[in-house]
Amino acid sequence: MARAQDIAAMLPPHSILSACAPGELDLLLASASVHKMKPGETILEQGEDGDALLILLAGIARVSMIAPNGQEIVLDYAERGSVLGEIALLDGEPRTASATARYAGQYLRISRGAFESFIERNPRVALRMLREMAKRLRETDTTIESDRAFTAGPRLARFLKRLTGQKADGHRLAGDLSQGELGNFVGMSRENINRQLAQWAEAGVIELSQGKIRIIDEAYLAQIAEAGE
Repeated sequence: MARAQDIAAMLPPHSILSACAPGELDLLLASASVHKMKPGETILEQGEDGDALLILLAGIARVSMIAPNGQEIVLDYAERGSVLGEIALLDGEPRTASATARYAGQYLRISRGAFESFIERNPRVALRMLREMAKRLRETDTTIESDRAFTAGPRLARFLKRLTGQKADGHRLAGDLSQGELGNFVGMSRENINRQLAQWAEAGVIELSQGKIRIIDEAYLAQIAEAGE
C-alpha cells in the first residue's frame, strides 16, 4: 500500500486530500484498495453512482463528458496524484464525467462508506476539504474567464502550456495527445487546430511528428499565449 507521505507529495494544488494531515491521510488510506488499469479501460463512467473516489498512482486518465447535444468534451488529462470522482462521492449524485486510462497504470480506490466513516471520526477535516474545493472552484472560474478573453491562436497556446506545465515528461504534450483530441479539449475544429499547428511548426515553435506535438520554443509560445485580441 502506498504511504501517506508518498501520496501527499503527488497531490496537485487544491486537491481535497491536501486538507488531510499526514496522520489523517494514513487513516483514510488504510481503507483503500489497489487496482491496476489497462489502456482504454474506463475506470469511472459518466452517469454511474459515485460510490468511490480514485487516486492515480501511475498512468494517465482522460477525463471527458458527453454534452446534451452528443458532443464529447475533454475536460482534463489526469496524471499521477490526481483525485477522481470526489464530487459525486460527496454530493451523492451520478458522475458527471468519465475517466478512461490512456496508458497502463495503477490507482487507489476509497469507497463512499469508508470515506464517510473517516469524516465522521475526523469532522474537522470536512471543513478543510470545503476550503480546498472553494479555492479550486475560484481558480477554475478565473481560468474560464481568462480563456474567454483570448482569440483562437493565443487560446490554443494557453492550453498547450497548461497541458505541458509541470509534467514529468518535459516538453512532450501530456499523454501524447493527437491533434484531433487536442481540438476536443480546446474547443476548436480540427481544421483550425491543424492550420495553427502547421504555422507554428513552420516557424519552429513546435515540432509535429506522426500527429504528436512537441514544444520547441517555449518562450515564444508563452508570448503567443499572452497575446490579446
